Amino acid sequence: MSRIVEILSHPHTKMTIATIAACVVAGGVVYYMKKNQLCFYKEKPKKWKKVGVISHNLWIFPIKSCGPIVLNEFECSNLGPENGHLRDRTFMVIRQSNNEFVSARTYPRMVLITPRIKGNIMRVLAPGMDEIQIDIEKLYNNKEHLTVTIWKDEATVIDCGDEAAKWFSKFLLNKDDGFRLIFYPSKEPKPHIVPKGYKFKTADRIDTGSLHDETSYMIMNVNSVEELNSRLEKSVTPLQFRPNFVVKGPDAWDEDYWKFVKIGNDAVFKVIQPCTRCSLTTIDPSSGERNKNEEPLKTLRKYRLFPNISPTSPVLGIHLGLRQAGTIRNGDSVYVSY
Repeated sequence: MSRIVEILSHPHTKMTIATIAACVVAGGVVYYMKKNQLCFYKEKPKKWKKVGVISHNLWIFPIKSCGPIVLNEFECSNLGPENGHLRDRTFMVIRQSNNEFVSARTYPRMVLITPRIKGNIMRVLAPGMDEIQIDIEKLYNNKEHLTVTIWKDEATVIDCGDEAAKWFSKFLLNKDDGFRLIFYPSKEPKPHIVPKGYKFKTADRIDTGSLHDETSYMIMNVNSVEELNSRLEKSVTPLQFRPNFVVKGPDAWDEDYWKFVKIGNDAVFKVIQPCTRCSLTTIDPSSGERNKNEEPLKTLRKYRLFPNISPTSPVLGIHLGLRQAGTIRNGDSVYVSY
């Protein structure tokens, strides 16, 4: 017994115990941060400047390339905006033949598909179709996984069943098969990520989300959209660019210079890269019809091309990576660091 007391009282032993205790505490902090889906960020801004407020609505797009669900508030996690079972871009339509994703770029009527989520159930509606219901809780219990491709990235997902596959195939292909609907069940970002050549090269794996093309969040500046509209014959709305939130107040294109964004009291984001725009922006979200003149993409190419990002895809809006979790509400103040 005296030998044990002697060992425990030795200075080196005390240091070792202190070190172990510190590691246990640190491990507990990391576990808490991970459990609550918070992120460390080293480059904390020294100064914040209020530039405006969150305006319009908050949008979550449960099914990639389909219509949004409008909210007044949502929680921010590493995978993107969420509210219970309602999560951003965790459902996706794929080709049955090769498991590659399909989008409204090729099938514009996808934007007319309207999901609604209450409790465990997602209802899916579209013009001329009977609604279907998908029990999300049951999907989590499905142990049969498959691998799908989003551009060159891979994700492990769950098939949503034959009824959903037939419904989406019928609406988009006018056939009984060809497409499947899949679900991303994990709370962690997809593991297989191909480098995309980010301008600032600051994206971490946690920024890539679930079934997103780029990052988990996208914000737009109302005045940038209005400046674009001043050059168009037919104006467009922010929804045509499919952001999660919109800020009112900053001068047009001020977002080109932001490094960090804080919304409300807690949520902090790092600016990862400007959002390069594609043909999806030419589709009217209310009609599902493509603009015959390729607007607003054609006009954006005249003055919003950044050669060091993309020689052909113009920029509007910015991709964000979450650095501190929080709740965002419509009307929240927006602060930035330059």
